[in-house]
Amino acid sequence: MKLHELEKNIGATSSKKRVGRGPGSGLGKTSGRGHKGQNARSGGGVSPVFEGGQFPLFRHIPKRGFSNKRFKTEYAVINVGDLNVFDNNTLVTPALLKEKKIVKRQLDGIKVLGNGKLEKKLTIQANKFSKSALAKIEESGSKAEVI
Repeated sequence: MKLHELEKNIGATSSKKRVGRGPGSGLGKTSGRGHKGQNARSGGGVSPVFEGGQFPLFRHIPKRGFSNKRFKTEYAVINVGDLNVFDNNTLVTPALLKEKKIVKRQLDGIKVLGNGKLEKKLTIQANKFSKSALAKIEESGSKAEVI
């Protein structure tokens, strides 16, 4: 026996279910969906978690554990490259950033990240600086002040 002589067993494969194809298929007219109702419509049906209006199981079960999400500090982030809009020797404060619409909301403070290149000499005041941002600020001759 050679590899090209192999054949599948009889009944191992069946032809594809051809829905809505006349009297011979056995799945004509309503295509096996029945008459009317939510499941008969296109795009119809319910989600796998729906329990027929019964109070869902996932709402029965108590929520477990502790989440620190409510208490985490979230910073408004800006990049070093965004600070090139200011003139030389400008004191860049969170209030000035909000006024220039570089930052929408201050959240728990402002963090400066190191994406881009700083081409001006500035004094930047922020709550946090990344290591790469500090390196680029010092490289341009600017100052970084932590509030």
